[in-house]
Formats: sequence, structure tokens, C-alpha cells
Amino acid sequence: PLVATIAATDMGLLLRDEVFVDFFNTFLNLPVFGQTPIYISSTGRWDLWPELPSHLPPRFPPSHRTICKSSLCLHLVLCQKLLGFIRSGEAAKRLNWQSADRWLLEKCISGSQGMWHFRAFVQGKAGEELTDFWLTTERLLGLDESDARQRDLYLSLLHRLKATHLREGSSIVTFCRTIIGSLLKARHLQPIITRREILSKMQEQALFIIQSYWLPKFFIHCKMAMQEEKLCQPLLQEYQERSLQASPQEPSGFSENLFTMHIKRSQGLSGPYCSKKAKADIWTLVKEGRNTQEIKMPRFQVQPKGQLGPVGSTKESHLDKDALGSIPQQSEHPANTAAFGDKGEATYPKRPRPSAEQVLHLEYLCEEKVPSNLHASAPIVQLPSLKKLVKTLSFLPWALSAETCAGRPFRDFLKLQDRSMETHLLDLWHDLEEFLPVVLDTSRENSFFLRHLIGEKICRTYLEEGTIQKLPLETRTLRSLRNHLMSGEFSPWIFRAQKEICKVLCCLYEEFLAEDDRTFLQFMVKG
Repeated sequence: PLVATIAATDMGLLLRDEVFVDFFNTFLNLPVFGQTPIYISSTGRWDLWPELPSHLPPRFPPSHRTICKSSLCLHLVLCQKLLGFIRSGEAAKRLNWQSADRWLLEKCISGSQGMWHFRAFVQGKAGEELTDFWLTTERLLGLDESDARQRDLYLSLLHRLKATHLREGSSIVTFCRTIIGSLLKARHLQPIITRREILSKMQEQALFIIQSYWLPKFFIHCKMAMQEEKLCQPLLQEYQERSLQASPQEPSGFSENLFTMHIKRSQGLSGPYCSKKAKADIWTLVKEGRNTQEIKMPRFQVQPKGQLGPVGSTKESHLDKDALGSIPQQSEHPANTAAFGDKGEATYPKRPRPSAEQVLHLEYLCEEKVPSNLHASAPIVQLPSLKKLVKTLSFLPWALSAETCAGRPFRDFLKLQDRSMETHLLDLWHDLEEFLPVVLDTSRENSFFLRHLIGEKICRTYLEEGTIQKLPLETRTLRSLRNHLMSGEFSPWIFRAQKEICKVLCCLYEEFLAEDDRTFLQFMVKG
């Protein structure tokens, strides 16, 4: 797989590739890390944040982290595959693309933002399943199932494929039926046909369909969208000029400018280096821009017959008393503004009288407010509620959400510290985070099987009766969570469990940031 090739390539050579630089900068700036630098490829300069103290000479680039374990690397590989196809003569011949067409499409899909746009375009379509299958298979084929350290992840990915993409009737099985049949018929000629060979052939077929069908549709979509966007007019004008040129210059993925890498000098900062304080400062700035962009939660009025509906609405709706499990409803009384107290105990308000018009707030589902400009596919985590200077617990959910994309560095830290219980809790947090978009998006193919697979896995791994007693979380939270997950249902207890886990992991995450700072400073000194 290309991931291994990237890992073996010299960093100086990789940093000449603008596509790699874009993905690498995205990786380095994931909020799970302490130091979040940016590499400016046009000048060969590293901008550090937070900056180094003035007494430390900036000599070496901060490239001590590896992107190869992260999910971003899989998207980088897919992006390179698509760009390679766009630049090939095969694409020009098969799809009748001119040089200007390939230039514009390369602009649209290059980098992490380009892949984000492509994935948003295929979302809810067969192209989404093809892309998910390709990415999952690429990760699986990069693992060694004979290695005990990788076997659990290998089996987990394999079971996920069987529950979703490899089920009868799925798009993948439909598209690859001919390939599967031909491989099975060839067994008498080649008795040993491994699972890897079959998956590799199916992955090639999925990539072929993405390149030959979904990529051209994405190109048409981009051109139509750019025609309606004023900011894109200069790009379209250049595209039209290139279309009229007889032999335009072919695009290249590598920068021809060779610079000596260097680090931007600090602004005379003094004092100890601390990325945790810098993160707190950033979240304080986030608060200032967030106060005017809060979404007001909808209010529901209790009707005389026990019906619920938005205030001013003429439509009627019924509230299933078991829909939210045993989670208490919120009272109007100021003393009961939070559904859960600090000790995890719930407050149970009196049942409203049928003749009274009372307002039922549903804010107990999420105590924090969400900015209105978040992308639809943003992680389902709560923004911190900021007053003065934020604490680590406030931004920890965002850091943990980014940790999966970063290759699980916090988990590696916990394992090195021999924190098996905390590692177990972190895995539970991530499995719950993975379960949320699956159970909330019923439109995706085979979502029923996938949410039951993940729900049963969570119950079996973390929520058995004997295991619950050992976890440092509220027993009531875990049992309520188990009751809903066993049926593959969404439950607000997921947020409650994640919040309790964050409280347990908070101090250890601060230790992780301190260790990350020490590693970074040692790297800078030693080079």
C-alpha cells in the first residue's frame, strides 16, 4: 500500500508535494496535539504555534510526528490516486478531457478541502459506499493479521466490511459480482486465492467506478457551482483562457522552487513553553466570536391532552414516554435547570397538570450551545461553555474527536503509562462517537446492520454486568446506556457517558500535552 511508501519517503521530498503539504498541515493542526505548526511551501518556512521562547534557537523543522497512522493519510492516498488518474492519458482519452479540464478538476479536488468537498458531494449516494469501502479496505490491507498487536483492529475492520459493504444487495457486491465470480471459477487453476487478493480486486473495481463515473459528475457539479459564485469568476476565466491555448503547460504536483527549510523567529517571547495555556487562550477567543452565533433551542408547549408541538405550530405530535428511556425531563424551576447534577444524580420534576400551559425545554440533551456555522459533517461534540479562561475539560471532547483522525496518539501515551483502565475508557468514548453518526443517519446503506454491530460490540466489550462494576463511571449511566445500545437505538445517555469519561481522562490529557511539549522541545534541540 502507498501508506508504507509515504512512511519510507524522505520528509524533505514529501514537503515538495503541495498536496502532501496540505494534508500534513491539516494533520499537524488537529486539536489533540499541543504544538500545531504550519509549513509554508512557497517559502520553505515553518510557523510554530505556540512560538518558541526566545532563548531556544529555531533550528529544525517540527516534523517529528508521523501522518501515516492517521485516517488523513488514507484520504491523502485516495486523493493521489484520483489526481494520478486525472493527469493520465487514460482519463483524457476515455472521458475526452482537455488539458484545461484536468487543470480545473485538479484545483477542485486537490488537498484535504478538495477531498472534503468530494465526499460531501457523494454523501447519500452509491459513491459514498464506494469511497468508504475503498478507504476501509486500504486500511485493512495495510495491516498484518499475523501480528498480535494488529489482529484486533484487522478483525474489527473485517467484521465491519461483512456487516455493511459485503452484504448481499449492497452496492459493492453488485458492482463487483463479476470479479468475485471470476475469481471463484479460477480456483481450479489457482487453488490458493486469499481474502486479500479478493478484497484487493474489489477495491480496484471500486476505484475504477469512482474515477470513471463519480469524478466526472463531481467535475460537472463544481463547474456549475463556480458559475454561481462570484469569488470563483477569476478561476473560471483562467479556465476559459487555458481552454483556448494550443498546448498549455501540464500541471505538476511538485513545487519546483527549492527553499532551505527554516522556522519563523519568535517575537521575543519569554517564559516557559506551554501549549496547554495557548489552547486555553484560543478557546477564550472562540468565546468572543461565539456569543452572537448561538442557536436557540426550540421550545415545546405541553398541550392539554399531553401532546407536544412547537409553540405556535398547528401540527400535533405525540411523545413516547419511553422514547428517552429513564432520562428525567427538565423542570421550569431554576433549581432544576440541569437534568443531571454534578454527582450524576437526576432531578425529577412533578408531572405537569393537563390543564396548565407549561414550556418544556429539551436543553438537557446537550448543555452547551452550538455555533450556527458548523458544517453538517462536523463531529458530534459539545462546544465548551466559556466564562473566563477555559479549562482543559472544556475543549477535551474536541481533542478526543480529532484523536482518531490523528492516529490515536493519546491512546499510545496511555498505554505507555500502563493505564489500562483509562485506555479502556478512551476506547469506549471513541466507539460511542463512531456509533452516533451511524444511528442518526438512517439514509446510509446498511445502517441498520452497522448500528446493531457497533451497539452489540460496545455492550459486549464495555457494558457486561461484571465489567460495569469496575468502570469509574456512574452505574446508572452505564446501565441506561446498555439498555438502548442493545437495541441499536440512539440515547442521550451517550453524551452523559462521554462527559463522565472526559472528567476521568482530563488530568491524563494534560500530562499528555506536557509530554508532547517535552518531546517537541527535545526534537528542536537535538534536531
